[in-house]
Amino acid sequence: MSLEDPIRTFLDSQIVGVLATRSASGSFHQSLVYYGRDADRLFISTETQRRKARDVRETGWASLCVMGHERPFPSVTVAGPAFVETDDIGVRTAALAQRMLGLEEAPEPQTDEALAGVRRVLIVIEAEHVGPSSYI
Repeated sequence: MSLEDPIRTFLDSQIVGVLATRSASGSFHQSLVYYGRDADRLFISTETQRRKARDVRETGWASLCVMGHERPFPSVTVAGPAFVETDDIGVRTAALAQRMLGLEEAPEPQTDEALAGVRRVLIVIEAEHVGPSSYI
């Protein structure tokens, strides 16, 4: 599925969302996260041992609900196949740091080895299902 331009614009205008994952035993977990977008994929940086990373490795699924913070509180949920990525994540991790810190430019990307040394990985969600959305 391809994200429509109004959804892309909305996602790019926000910086946090609620990530939902499901464990192999069927329990759901939610976590407030910073996220970025690369075409029709959303990505979240986390530590490899976190519950959200373990859930994604176990089930291959995640969803992210993003809400605007001004009336009428627009929102959208993007869900679909998800995976943990460890290769070529430096540029996207730096882009997340830029969004998170509100920097004019992204910091210098770290190498995969440096990010592995601090146990950083990316969770990537492919936009298979988009919705519900409201006020977008």
